Amino acid sequence: MLRFPKEFQWGAATASYQVEGAVSEDGRGESIWDRFSRTPGKVQNGDTGDTACDHYHRFPEDVKLMADIGIKAYRFSIAWPRIFPDGSGRANPEGLDFYSRLLDELQAHGIQPVPTLYHWDLPQVLEDKGGWPHRDTAYYFRDYAAHVFEAFRDRVSMWITHNEPWCASMLGYGFGVHAPGKQDFPAAMAAAHHLLLSHGLAVQAFRGLESTGQIGITLNLTPQYPASDDADDRAAARRADGFSNRWFLDPVFRGAYPQDMLGVLAEVQAAPPIEDDDLRVISAPLDFLGVNYYSRAIVGHGDQPPLHMEMKPPVYPVTKMDWEVYPDGLYRLLMRLHEDYGPIPLYVTENGACYEDTMVSGRVHDQARTQYLQSHFAAALRAIEQGVPLQGYYVWSLLDNFEWAHGYERRFGIVHVDFADQKRTLKDSALWYKKFLGQQLG
Repeated sequence: MLRFPKEFQWGAATASYQVEGAVSEDGRGESIWDRFSRTPGKVQNGDTGDTACDHYHRFPEDVKLMADIGIKAYRFSIAWPRIFPDGSGRANPEGLDFYSRLLDELQAHGIQPVPTLYHWDLPQVLEDKGGWPHRDTAYYFRDYAAHVFEAFRDRVSMWITHNEPWCASMLGYGFGVHAPGKQDFPAAMAAAHHLLLSHGLAVQAFRGLESTGQIGITLNLTPQYPASDDADDRAAARRADGFSNRWFLDPVFRGAYPQDMLGVLAEVQAAPPIEDDDLRVISAPLDFLGVNYYSRAIVGHGDQPPLHMEMKPPVYPVTKMDWEVYPDGLYRLLMRLHEDYGPIPLYVTENGACYEDTMVSGRVHDQARTQYLQSHFAAALRAIEQGVPLQGYYVWSLLDNFEWAHGYERRFGIVHVDFADQKRTLKDSALWYKKFLGQQLG
């Protein structure tokens, strides 16, 4: 049996637009995902997050489910448009009240709240002013963050500024597959820089409150494996690592963008718009790093500029997302982070799997998801045994939800949601997680 340290924090995670619904209630403003999902052809089946899991109204039921499973920490995100419907200005008291009630419910069940301030739902009004490629957005975020810190500082001891700035910038502004759906590579690099700047500004605001809590950032990190030992393939994997991993790790922990990638971006006039003092702000000391890991990538040399790389097919079985199941990648990633960027406490803030779930006689027998989680837990424990200061692990996701551009076709939850009637059903993976957590406490 896997045996983790007694103080290890076990949790589950969701995100506001993916679960809350109630997009037009109690003064919430429009987000870029509201606009994007209502644009024909952007989301599978024309799905939107208008109702999602109705977590906005059903959170007491969902918190009770977590407590029944034995989950001790809930990583959720705060919807910026609920707090500032216009992006800035006067805060919306009803939006603050929703999260206050959620915090009360978590406290009543002994579950630690771990809020993320930004999980991709930028107020549309700020996108209309230029969005993340525009520097002012970083300062709007700072002001939003400071208000939330002040409102909840007495009940929240662990904060995450951003979730996956790579996705918010590259998928949203570079490749156009996420909101706001732009395809402009220089704009994507500017967005990435301003996301990181806003993170640093939020950390400054947090420290200014002299809070006793902790603050960090969550990055989606994908180990890049060369397709062969050929020098060109190894160089391509290095560039891929620079683009997806080091571009965010280096400024946060080293106060500088990777030099090799600056050279690559200069060739296509996509260098980030760095101003004096930006990198000092971005590299403000953190209390922890959140790590989202799902799979590795296999990379070979390619002809397409500026990265001259191409993705190769997986070697091992894949999930419904076509992501290779590769738990050793998590072990190696945690080891690398500790050796190259540590020492700093680490949390796996997302890890989970999407499979084709089928309800049979009121049960979902998702053995593949259970095996996925078990193998990745084992990989994390290996890292801990090697001295990596991994402090916690949050399964993605608590609930089946709105899976971004895939709509409701892709299910990651350990709890099945029937989107017709919102009925929740613990899948076998949730029952396994409950047993596992009981063993950890025993």
